[in-house]
Amino acid sequence: MRKIELSYRITERVTGQVTQPISDRGAATIRPATGSPHALLRNPMMDVLHAVREQGSISAAARQLGLSYRHVWGQLKQWEADLGHELIVWERGQAAMLSPFGERLLMAERLAQARLGPQMESLRAELERAFALAFEPDTQALGAKVLTLYASHDHALNALQDMAVSQGSDGGPGVYLDIRFCGSVDAIRALNEGRCVLAGFHTQPFADAASLSARTYRPLLKPGTHKIIGFARRAQGLIVTAGNPLKLRDLGDVARLQARFVNRAKGTGTRLLLEELMAQAGLEPIDISGFHTVESSHAAVAQAVASGRADVGLGTEYAARSQGLGFVPLTDERYLLVCLKAALDTPGVQRLLALLRSQPWQARLNALPGYASDHCGEVAAMKQLLPWWKA
Repeated sequence: MRKIELSYRITERVTGQVTQPISDRGAATIRPATGSPHALLRNPMMDVLHAVREQGSISAAARQLGLSYRHVWGQLKQWEADLGHELIVWERGQAAMLSPFGERLLMAERLAQARLGPQMESLRAELERAFALAFEPDTQALGAKVLTLYASHDHALNALQDMAVSQGSDGGPGVYLDIRFCGSVDAIRALNEGRCVLAGFHTQPFADAASLSARTYRPLLKPGTHKIIGFARRAQGLIVTAGNPLKLRDLGDVARLQARFVNRAKGTGTRLLLEELMAQAGLEPIDISGFHTVESSHAAVAQAVASGRADVGLGTEYAARSQGLGFVPLTDERYLLVCLKAALDTPGVQRLLALLRSQPWQARLNALPGYASDHCGEVAAMKQLLPWWKA
């Protein structure tokens, strides 16, 4: 097997541009810059392959990347020599296409990018925190603006992080969300152990008191100690190939047709949801082909389907639409935030609640595919947002 060293850089996507200050003292935040979709780490060869696939010609790909035709052509020939495989199928007068090897290479790289997504977002959060500390001489003042949030991975939280740091709903300084992505159960445990101020988790609003969700979350949440904050409602369902060629309608079809399934890891809210839906359908793990094949995020599940490694997976509509895939809705679920009662009246939490209730944020949330605002910023009783809750 030939070996080629792939040099990656995170500069453009993760540290691409310094934007608005977190306060009038000038602390900075880091936002992703433009580039290939879903590319958190950047590699020149993958950028060229993606551009050729998207543009259909080497010259158009070169223009998109801001490079000369001669440079891109020479790079492609060098990479083909190093790899010992053809990357581009091209004939004069015809659209340029990736070779079968080039397609497999690009799909494998995209899957790796999707798997790294939550870790890269965590890295971005760490870099933003470091910049904020460097620009803010008054660390005590900065501490009042930083909220550590352990949460199940969710694309709306990334959008909230960007908006929260750049604007307060009252025109004042923003708040910095230091987000650490993990499973829903682990997030609430982190809150209870004092490792964060807020936790994010998701659950079906229609599950009953005997459901797996109720049995899992009840021991972790205590009335009088915890406060539930409404955030969003999002669609979860089957992520399938565009056009849904297998005509999958539900998990029963997945089992009956032995469609290749890709799952999420134990401890995640989506794995909990899957097991709940399977119980409702009378299905066992042995009935699902690929039940023990897991991916680390909704994006990674979508990329596994896009690459042909799987026929179907359970995930968000947002993840499916982002990859140009089909989506079969199975249920709506509530994505909720929770904090300790003692933290509710702190300046940082109050500023975040004000932002969640604001019209600009809710308009941005409602524009995300598969999302809708739901009691957004409302501090509610557990039995109101968790109907299966019984004191």
